[in-house]
Amino acid sequence: MTYEAARRGGLDERAVLLVAGVADLAVSAVGSAVGTIRGLLRRSDAVDLAAGAEQELAARGRLVLDRYAAAPPAHLEILARHALARRASDDV
Repeated sequence: MTYEAARRGGLDERAVLLVAGVADLAVSAVGSAVGTIRGLLRRSDAVDLAAGAEQELAARGRLVLDRYAAAPPAHLEILARHALARRASDDV
């Protein structure tokens, strides 16, 4: 998934990005995240920080999905390769 494709996506895709970002954040830094959240909740600019956190989580989610959700090869392409290989082995 590219950045441009993510920008065109709807709320469902944005939710997937946010969930993936939260999951990556939880795996990489659970202990420090709890301490950071406690500190952020005490701040007066929590709304601005929450908006920044949402953007950060969406970016992390985009990176996670780009890293792990590579598109599988096209089914018809695989079938065509098998047919070509079969023809080549029949000709020999």
